[in-house]
Amino acid sequence: MTPAKGWKAGATTAALYAGGLLGPFGGAVTSSVLPEIGADFDRTAGDAAVTLTLYLLPFAALMLFSGTLGARWGAVRTVRTAYLVYVLASLLCAVAWTFPVLLAGRVLQGAANAFTTPLLLTALAALTPKERLGRTLGVFASMQAVGQTSAPLVGGLAAEASWRWAFLGAAVLAALLAWVGMPETAAPDTGRLRLRSAWRPSVVRIAVTGFIVWGCLGGLSFLVAFRLGDGFGLGAGQRGLVLTGFGIAGILTARLVGRAVDRFGARRCVLLGSVVGAVLLAGVALLPSLWAVGLLWAAAGACSQGIIVGVNALVLSDQGANRGGSVSVVQSLRFLGGALSPALIVPLYHLDAVLAFLVPAALLVVVPPLVLRRRHARTDMRPGPEPDRTVRS
Repeated sequence: MTPAKGWKAGATTAALYAGGLLGPFGGAVTSSVLPEIGADFDRTAGDAAVTLTLYLLPFAALMLFSGTLGARWGAVRTVRTAYLVYVLASLLCAVAWTFPVLLAGRVLQGAANAFTTPLLLTALAALTPKERLGRTLGVFASMQAVGQTSAPLVGGLAAEASWRWAFLGAAVLAALLAWVGMPETAAPDTGRLRLRSAWRPSVVRIAVTGFIVWGCLGGLSFLVAFRLGDGFGLGAGQRGLVLTGFGIAGILTARLVGRAVDRFGARRCVLLGSVVGAVLLAGVALLPSLWAVGLLWAAAGACSQGIIVGVNALVLSDQGANRGGSVSVVQSLRFLGGALSPALIVPLYHLDAVLAFLVPAALLVVVPPLVLRRRHARTDMRPGPEPDRTVRS
């Protein structure tokens, strides 16, 4: 391999990881600047919050089948096209002259990201030896956590001049990723796949697990914020600081939990993480110490990261023909769980604050062992296809 080709291969591998940052960053970048966006268009901050919803809805909905369509069209072509659409959507948001134009840009951003995440994960799995899959997925998960955690900060800093600069930054990053592309060998020709090929029973069980885990743990930042405000009287800035511990812990422990998945198996890590996560949630609800609540929620971030890496490893270890579509389904239900969590749990909180934590904790203990039955654990042991190259993480 010539130095130029070696540089290109390294850049495309790095781009697979960097692509994991773009989606969560774009989704959360408006979360800290809603008042400023509303003021620009003579709207309330509550109206501006629609910019979050209209990113997540097409993102989750299209991922039900985006992985299958992307594999059918060709992963390399699909991902590059999606990045270019993301560039245009981000520029549209940056120059939006009316509020509906901004919302249209957010819809396009979410739709474009739906066609990158599952195909990037599939490409990483194709390039990685099975015994190192957990570590590779851990690095990818850490990049997603970086995007999720840094977005409010970057958006807030940009808003000191104009919130529109954050979208220009996202456009530049997406343009760089489109230029670098992804490895040609990462996605072999799969023919004309059918959408239903991604909905095998084994995949549905993993997807249900992702739905429960993200809805009952990863998506509960709003509930912890209620606890911090009502239980300890913290203001918005103080609540945000405590909640950031969840993402930081996820970033710092992603590689470690990836190694644990490789060593102990994805199914075991998912089940153990679910039980530990349930205990941590109960502690957040019951302990009277602010420091204890903060530390437990940070630990929950590491736990959640481990479960998600395990879920992704389970679906990518399944040897069906349509791995891209399978990953797509699992990711869609994962984010759907997070989107539905506030609507389902906030009424419980108004009924009883402790119950709002204990119900999702109980679901974490009960549901994953039921749906990830022992016979499904054999997917951990099936040998994967021989990779063309190796990703060292």
